[in-house]
Amino acid sequence: MRYLLQVDFPHNGPFGDELSGAMSDLAKDIANEKGLISKLWTENEATKEAGGIYLFDNAEDAARYLTKHTERLEAFGYSNIRGKIFAVNEALSALSIPTK
Repeated sequence: MRYLLQVDFPHNGPFGDELSGAMSDLAKDIANEKGLISKLWTENEATKEAGGIYLFDNAEDAARYLTKHTERLEAFGYSNIRGKIFAVNEALSALSIPTK
């Protein structure tokens, strides 16, 4: 079973291309996390939030990474970090893939 990790936190910037430039090394490091299948980086400049949606191949690695990432974000000075782990219903998810 796969597990989705949702993380978000208040973020005053940067956003867009500036964020991409500032976080490219971190993105490369995250890509090597044990159990990680993929990550989508999320940001909302209007509400001053950032975060990510992660897909892991097991619950243990998702939980381990949530702890690690929360500690890293706190070391960067972030607070009010929200993280949730969900089991993925793969049967229903497969039905939701567009068949264009």
